[in-house]
Amino acid sequence: MTTDVFEPLGGLEGVGSAARAARDAVDVLLRDRGLRRVGSDMTAEALLRGAHASAALAGSTATPDEVRRGAADGLASGAVRLTGELMTLAPQLDKAPVQVWTRLHQLAAADLAPQDQLGHLRTSAEPVPDDIPGLPPAPGADEMWERLSLLAENLTRPTKAPGLVVAAIVHAELAVLRPFPIANGLVARAAERCLLVARGIDPVAVTVPEGGHYVLRATYASGLTDYTARGLTGVRDWLLRSCEVVTKGAELSPLAADPS
Repeated sequence: MTTDVFEPLGGLEGVGSAARAARDAVDVLLRDRGLRRVGSDMTAEALLRGAHASAALAGSTATPDEVRRGAADGLASGAVRLTGELMTLAPQLDKAPVQVWTRLHQLAAADLAPQDQLGHLRTSAEPVPDDIPGLPPAPGADEMWERLSLLAENLTRPTKAPGLVVAAIVHAELAVLRPFPIANGLVARAAERCLLVARGIDPVAVTVPEGGHYVLRATYASGLTDYTARGLTGVRDWLLRSCEVVTKGAELSPLAADPS
């Protein structure tokens, strides 16, 4: 019998109702899911806004206009590059998560790292990365590989947990583990967005969850630190924060201001 590790997390105090409320916010945006036509231009705009927000969280100083013109720094260029394959990669996450994560890193770090580091999971012979400010030290490579493998295995199993919970846990694990030499924050946020698409929360990728993280940036590092250090209480608080992120991501959608 396989264990559903995500389901108990969805049952933590307040998480189930918060996840339902966040999904309702997305459903209202989409007018009861599927009843409103969403053009590719809306998806592209939402992904672009998300790329700018994710890059800003990673330390990019690029403006939205620079991101649109393709004149941004390496962090923002990588975040934009991620958006080009996000919708293609999302359906693959449940079958080959590690391959998706490594592909996300190849895209995110193309302007930031040597060719041989792209998509490269770190080993014990390499320095422990410190590319997400405010987090405690990343675990060593052996622990990282063990937890990453377990996370990937659990993603391929069925779960009764809300998709938002699964996406939030994957984001937190990738951010805390920092499996790559650089650009781990970009990868973690892109992986969360992929799962929000794949698990049917936002199948047309028209919300801006990265924007939600940016709005709540004052609690980003502390939320991940608590996720690591405070047991189930920290996990619950991260999940509640993630529900708020999805709600704010719906508010930031280009669809929210579209009168059609």
